[in-house]
Amino acid sequence: MSVTLDGQLVVAISSRALFDFEQENEVFEQRDDRAYMKLQLERLEQPAKPGVAFSLVKKLLAFNDAAAQRVEVVILSRNDPVSGMRVFRSAQHYGLAIQRGSFTRGQPPWRYLKPLHANLFLSTHLSDVRAALDAGVPAAQVYPRSALASEAHPNEVRIAFDGDAVLFSDEAERVYQTQGLAAFQQSERDLASQPLLAGPFKPLLLALQRLQQEGTPQMRLRTALVTARSAPAHERAIRTLMNWNIEVDEAMFLGGLAKGEFLREFEPDFFFDDQTGHIESAAQHVPSGHVASGISNPPGKQRG
Repeated sequence: MSVTLDGQLVVAISSRALFDFEQENEVFEQRDDRAYMKLQLERLEQPAKPGVAFSLVKKLLAFNDAAAQRVEVVILSRNDPVSGMRVFRSAQHYGLAIQRGSFTRGQPPWRYLKPLHANLFLSTHLSDVRAALDAGVPAAQVYPRSALASEAHPNEVRIAFDGDAVLFSDEAERVYQTQGLAAFQQSERDLASQPLLAGPFKPLLLALQRLQQEGTPQMRLRTALVTARSAPAHERAIRTLMNWNIEVDEAMFLGGLAKGEFLREFEPDFFFDDQTGHIESAAQHVPSGHVASGISNPPGKQRG
């Protein structure tokens, strides 16, 4: 019988998102890949330190038990195969059951997402993230200098999502950016009973909800909607989730307040947002990733 990942939550992640390879990456950025390979080989027996998405991956893998394999984590990396040995050694050191990976030596690895049927792709390369989103895969650019996750909730995966252009489409955000706050609030009041269209991360939230329902007593999942919306625009967001038959545990309608300190109190293992300003605020406190989608991220726009 052939091996399949059907029915599993599949997370594809770059080695630099999972482990702290910032020092080694400085060598790679000098376009000296052989020196990079040599350095990684020299450090083969030295486990890499945990990276920004380490806590998220470790906790998701804890949903697996003897009864069922519910989560699969796959390395998709621009690293070379030699450096890949250190990635797998580091995963083994920390007890991460990761056995699959593709190492492309500088070439874009996102094209392997479709064969994997990936539910999420985390990478530090913006171009790979954009390509993945264009291909319909939920993806985010990990900010490698984000704060690491709190260790206060070892048996609970905590994930926070922005709303517009992340869970929802950017249709309402377009009204806000082109017509202003008053027009946005009036539009959302008028359309309160009309569900928003799906954003790029709706499929991931659905998959996480299935994982929660099928999960184990040892691990729980807690989700939060963290949005710049405020009343009266809150109602359409809540009604949209109800229409999708999706529940979130917390919803923060912040009315434009900086999100970072609120996220610090929620203590997520990861936060997703489409606007770099919100990510930079959040990254001071929690692991964060930029979802390069919607009107705030036109083609060619770089992080700034």
